Amino acid sequence: MGNPLRDRRTPSELAEIGQVIEFSEKIGEFERLGEIVKGDLEALEPDKIRPDWRDSVIAGRLSFGFPASADGLPALQGRVSGSIYAVCQRCLEAFELPLAIDIRLLFAADDSAAAIDGYEDWELEEDTLRPLDVVEEALIMALPLAAKHVDNEACKGPEPKQESGDRIRPFADLRSQMEKND
Repeated sequence: MGNPLRDRRTPSELAEIGQVIEFSEKIGEFERLGEIVKGDLEALEPDKIRPDWRDSVIAGRLSFGFPASADGLPALQGRVSGSIYAVCQRCLEAFELPLAIDIRLLFAADDSAAAIDGYEDWELEEDTLRPLDVVEEALIMALPLAAKHVDNEACKGPEPKQESGDRIRPFADLRSQMEKND
């Protein structure tokens, strides 16, 4: 047996042996996630992209088992955390986006499984899975639609415009002009 994070097995096999996986992997090991991050960073000027962005570490602990309330269905519980480089949608600068997710999945071959409190149903397309793929999918789903600096002070967003007394108000006379036309 090689790396349990990369081994392809059935969830039942993993649950039967009570597989626990502790890992620390670089973003570069997660192909799809790496492509998403790369695509986001490509919006920046080349000199603003950190050359070591693929070296960001994602670490976690996964535990397979059979919860008592799951009617014999295998489950996965775990916590995954790390940070990725992203582009702030406010200031358009690269920054480190922290990610921390709890995973609580119940594996079923179809959608006939009854919902168990605290677990998300994970429908399998194949009999086997790689825990790495589950972690990667959970990380992708945890990405925000619009990444922003966590701390507003760190954001180099555009300076707010100063109000001036001589501002142009193009629609200020619109009501009176409409009344004249009626």
